[in-house]
Amino acid sequence: MVILNKYPLRGIAITTSILSYLSGSTIVGILLGRWLDQYFETSPLFLIIGLLIGLASGVYGMIVLVKKFLGDE
Repeated sequence: MVILNKYPLRGIAITTSILSYLSGSTIVGILLGRWLDQYFETSPLFLIIGLLIGLASGVYGMIVLVKKFLGDE
């Protein structure tokens, strides 16, 4: 992690990007799931599915971002 110590703004940028990937996709998944629950009148089914899909896509996006940042393929 020499890069983060040498360039502190890069560390802030990667931290902010990771946070936005994880929280943004989770919030979108929850909101979409709640909307589908209201539309189809199913209680927490689509909310849970949306939460899991949002978390999975956020983690996947975070892994791709960190690999790109570190230069791994």
